[in-house]
Order: sequence, then structure tokens, then C-alpha cells
Amino acid sequence: MNEPEFRTALVDAAAAPYRQAGRFAWHFARGKIGSDPAFLALLRLGLVPPHARVLDLGCGQGLLASTLVAADALHARGTWPAGWPPAPSGIRVHGVELMPRDVERARRALGDRASIEQGDIRSVDFGAADAVVILDVLHYIPPADQEAVLVRVRNALSSGGVLLLRVGDAAGGLPFRVSQGVDRIVTFVRGHRLAQLHCRPLREWTDALAVLGFEVQALPMSQGTPFANVLLVARVG
Repeated sequence: MNEPEFRTALVDAAAAPYRQAGRFAWHFARGKIGSDPAFLALLRLGLVPPHARVLDLGCGQGLLASTLVAADALHARGTWPAGWPPAPSGIRVHGVELMPRDVERARRALGDRASIEQGDIRSVDFGAADAVVILDVLHYIPPADQEAVLVRVRNALSSGGVLLLRVGDAAGGLPFRVSQGVDRIVTFVRGHRLAQLHCRPLREWTDALAVLGFEVQALPMSQGTPFANVLLVARVG
């Protein structure tokens, strides 16, 4: 199966469980998984290893978990693209989400295929993880809280573990301002309170991770969008 065919199959399979969570949940899942380059990139680059304990902070309605489950199922059917890294088989996903409505949607869609906890990432117990994923979340909390969360993530990660952190580059000019505007609109549509955003230039994010002992690689993660998003692949050295 080539990549475009796999992408279509992945979106269909990952969004399908959200039909039972309501029309909005299903349409949002299809739109987000289909348009956001991060979901496919995590698979194409092999950033979530097989059998990993995955902690998804600010998981929303569980789209990452559903995508990883769908990818494992497609691989089991023999539809994994040739030349790609191993599929994320045998993973365990634990998501943490503040908004009760999103938690309910995630639980209805995913059932026992992922563990979804309602709570604040600034205070819940992270436990132990092999991979921590934080996609477009940290800018909702103040800088001091961002630092505290990153320290706790570092402590939760196993030897050889990885943090996959997507941020908006505040030094990104117009694309960054566009991403901020879209972020506020999506937040409002999802029924969340419009909060102050605490964004940073990319250099500040990489420096903060380096201080904690991470080896950091910055990957552009706005393909097909007008945004200034960057995926930081931070590995425990």
C-alpha cells in the first residue's frame, strides 16, 4: 500500500469509533486526523516504538490513541507502507485531558483500547512512560507551569524514552499569528473557555529541554497548513 492509500485508510479507521460519540466528535476526528500532519509523521518516522507505554498529555478526545490503535490494526492486516519503520504494535496509551466533555467523547469512542483520565496535567500523576506526547498544549499554561510539567515528564520517562512536543514558534512571524487565530477559533468551537496563550520562540523551547538533559531534534510540522508549528523530538540521553 502506498502512502496516500494508507493515509485514507488510516483516517477512516481512526475516525470510525467516534460515530458512537456523536456527530460532532466524528466530524472533528476526520477533519483533524486528515489535515494535521503530525499524526502521519509520528508513524512514518517511527517516533512511537512498538510495545511503548505512551502518555498523551492534553489528549482531547483521544485522537492520538485512536490513530495508533488504527495503525496497529492496519499493520495486522498487512497494509503497512513498504519501507516504513515498525508499526506501533502492542502499545498502551494513557491520556490526560482537563475538559470533561472531551474525556466523555474519548471514552465512548475508545472503550478499553486506551485509558483516559480527567485531570490537570499540572497535578496528575504521570507514572512511568516510554513516550510522552504533548501536541499543542503547553501554551495554555503559564511559563512556570510549563517548566514544572517538563521536569515531571523527564522524571517519568524511562531510559531511552522520548518526548514528542509540538509547539508554535513565537518567532515565526505571520504563520505563527495565523496559528494563534485558528487555535482560538477551534478552542471556542470545541466549547472551551478562551484562555491567555503563553507561547515562546523555538530557541527558548529547545534551551529549556536541553537544560533537563534532553537531546533535541526540531522537525517542521506544518506541512499542508499555514502555521508555524514545530515538533521537538526530545530523547533521554
